[in-house]
Amino acid sequence: MSPAALEAQGRRGRQPEFAENVPYDGRLTFVRIKYTMPDFGGFRGRDLPWSHDYPRGERHFTKIVSEITSARVRTAESNIITLDDPQLGKYPIAYMAEAGFWVPNDAETLGMRRYLSKGGFMVFDDFAGDAWRNFEAQMRKVLPDLRPIELTVDHPIFDSFYRIKSLDYYHPYYRMKSVFYGYFEGNDPKKRMLAIVNYNNDLSEYWEFSDQGMFPLDMSNESYKLGVNYIVYALTR
Repeated sequence: MSPAALEAQGRRGRQPEFAENVPYDGRLTFVRIKYTMPDFGGFRGRDLPWSHDYPRGERHFTKIVSEITSARVRTAESNIITLDDPQLGKYPIAYMAEAGFWVPNDAETLGMRRYLSKGGFMVFDDFAGDAWRNFEAQMRKVLPDLRPIELTVDHPIFDSFYRIKSLDYYHPYYRMKSVFYGYFEGNDPKKRMLAIVNYNNDLSEYWEFSDQGMFPLDMSNESYKLGVNYIVYALTR
């Protein structure tokens, strides 16, 4: 197992210390979606999949966004919000880790549907393999009329800030080839994208360890490029 994988494995099962949310002030704030860990046959581990890479992933990423774009960005704080919290509607972009463990209740399902229909943009990250089955099933509950559409490199989201020339990305540990999906209004890729899905990938893992040399520099840089493109696309479309 690689050193990076061993480090990540060591973090699993430990709950990080969560900072209090900061009030909305108009600046771009990284919002992480919190969900309840399902009970698997009477066992619920201490690990909180929705919190993976917190807070280093978002801290590093927001510093990059602040440095290279004109967006006003919070770089020292981020928020953790549930899908049924009315405060979510104040923030144009939200991030969810490990959607393979995500099983929203009725209020959360309705909350996400409203958020996306009113202009919100969701980034799904950090899940791979069989986790797709649960993710797709939950999204059918949220958006029953929409389906995930595989993206190609010519979609505008890959040219919104950086020009991404290839989608040959891989999961940092499993080496599965990444696939990128979008959910669109009316299932039409020419219309507004409501959510982007980084399947077989973990952009935030690269962000978290980008200052420790645990992954090749070009892999970390490419992950930052994708994240920046998502932000710029969501704020300008």
